[in-house]
Amino acid sequence: MLAPAQSDALKRWLDHEAALKGASVNTLRAYASDVAAFLKFIAIHHGGAEGTAAIGRLGVSDMRAWMAHERGRGVGARSLARALSAVKTFTRWLAEREGFEPTAILSTRAPRFRRALPRPLSEDAARAVITDVEFDASEPWIAARDAAVVTLLYGCGLRISEALSLTGDDVPLPDPLRIRGKGGKERLVPVLPAARAAVEAYLRACPFPAESGTPLFRGARGGALNPRLVQKAMERTRLRLGLPASATPHALRHSFATHLLSAGGDLRAIQELLGHASLSTTQAYTAVDTARLMEIYDRAHPRA
Repeated sequence: MLAPAQSDALKRWLDHEAALKGASVNTLRAYASDVAAFLKFIAIHHGGAEGTAAIGRLGVSDMRAWMAHERGRGVGARSLARALSAVKTFTRWLAEREGFEPTAILSTRAPRFRRALPRPLSEDAARAVITDVEFDASEPWIAARDAAVVTLLYGCGLRISEALSLTGDDVPLPDPLRIRGKGGKERLVPVLPAARAAVEAYLRACPFPAESGTPLFRGARGGALNPRLVQKAMERTRLRLGLPASATPHALRHSFATHLLSAGGDLRAIQELLGHASLSTTQAYTAVDTARLMEIYDRAHPRA
């Protein structure tokens, strides 16, 4: 159990993150879990629950003990880095309000981890997915629906949750399309003619009208389309085309970004199109592009 003062401070901070920074429900849930776990460990480490002033008295040894405890229970470097980031953000907010010096916490270094590179499809494979995904559908309108969804993922760089959040109010698709992404952040995305045509073909075939406030993409019974059905359609298509296990719906978004970059797209513009808060996230695609160039080079110039 957290001390009442700490529990209250955590709640006020989460409210602040939601109201002023637009943090998403999932982000707030992760923040709450990470910071509460940290505070509980510190209470046990110090022999009992303490108030918020105790946070200001934490030293380097306390932070090392917490991180060692987390690693000892199997928390990976990436997850621990995320938890430390949440703890630092909470501590910075609390220090500003209570006037203590948070240096020991804020100076704690996150564990290093190797960021996994995005795994995009080739341009030919992405096109094959779009044309092939409809083959296993049970009904023609479902075939058109699956084709429209994957075309939006690749043609507009949408997350699957963003594509499935579209409603009848978005019909006909405007250009640009306004998308609300992670953390409630809005961005404008150009709609390619192929994407618009795929959605229009789906709407003509769909037995459920695209009315205001209703989901654009429907399940077989008319409810909102479950993302798992899109994932299953991709799995079947992947197996049929002989593509790797990394050929998921999200890989189409990676492919959108990588192919734009290969064609000379500006990194800042791609960041805006993807809705990344940090340019460093988008820069991962430059590493993918470089890796591809090196593969081509190695094939063209095999080493003795």
